[in-house]
Amino acid sequence: MSAAIDQPHFGSVGSGVVGNRPRITLALCGLLAVYVAARILEVFPGRLTGLAVIALHVLAPAIFAALHGGIVYRIRGIVTFFAISLIVGNIFENLGVVIGFPFGRYYFTDLMGPKLFHVPILLGLAYVGMGYLSWVLALVILGGAERPLSGSRVMTLPLVASFIMVAWDLSQDPIWSTILHGWVWVNGGAYFGVPVGNFLGWFLDVYVIYQMWALYLRGRSVTRNRLAPGYWKLAVLFYAAVAAGNVLQILPRFGPSVVSDPTGVQWRVSDITGTCALVSIFVMGAFAVLAWVRLMIQKADSPQS
Repeated sequence: MSAAIDQPHFGSVGSGVVGNRPRITLALCGLLAVYVAARILEVFPGRLTGLAVIALHVLAPAIFAALHGGIVYRIRGIVTFFAISLIVGNIFENLGVVIGFPFGRYYFTDLMGPKLFHVPILLGLAYVGMGYLSWVLALVILGGAERPLSGSRVMTLPLVASFIMVAWDLSQDPIWSTILHGWVWVNGGAYFGVPVGNFLGWFLDVYVIYQMWALYLRGRSVTRNRLAPGYWKLAVLFYAAVAAGNVLQILPRFGPSVVSDPTGVQWRVSDITGTCALVSIFVMGAFAVLAWVRLMIQKADSPQS
């Protein structure tokens, strides 16, 4: 990473962590680089298989969350977040497939690989990686990242994090469903074949995850020493890289120019990718910029700056 990113300061977060600081920093930067490379290769057909692209989409953020979250919340804390995300996310997704609540009627194809009941395992892991990045952005935007979670922040932080997480789904659901057919919306929908209710259901789903997580964290100390803004910047950059990867989808590629949803409604591929790119820039991008500016202000106000 560039010199503009401060070297993360881990202080006395745990025995052995200080000595491993360069390795942890290098691993986090490496995961970000792997993700960026995967998104670039994604636009060149034939370079990676569909399943390999999906795996890199999901596993790089998930491993990043494990390493980054292990420093911020210690091992027990991040394992708890993983458990809540995987259990709640899979319950909601399986309910959605079986009864249509809370997202709408849909089913998964074999594009995303092996499934747990009705839901691909990789999709469950996506809740972990992007869920953690969205939580960190909300934490940074609202301020007081190292303070124990208490008072109104126990409610407001999950709400903000949920909006940030749903922005990610808004930016890519029509691509993965209507164009790539990773999942199929049986009755179509107004948003390029995706029902509007899906996003309301997503908000409910991730809000339950974040609220449970916030209740677990309530009153607990997070870190023993303050973490430098550079450490938080890595998570912000990763979220921004996800948004930038979505924008790359507007590049012209071989394939049909028009696709149909299961109801027979036709959609122009360029309209879908263009709209998703705009959402990535002006919604996901806005959250990333807000978090980055907040960190810059924090650095300027720091006595050590």
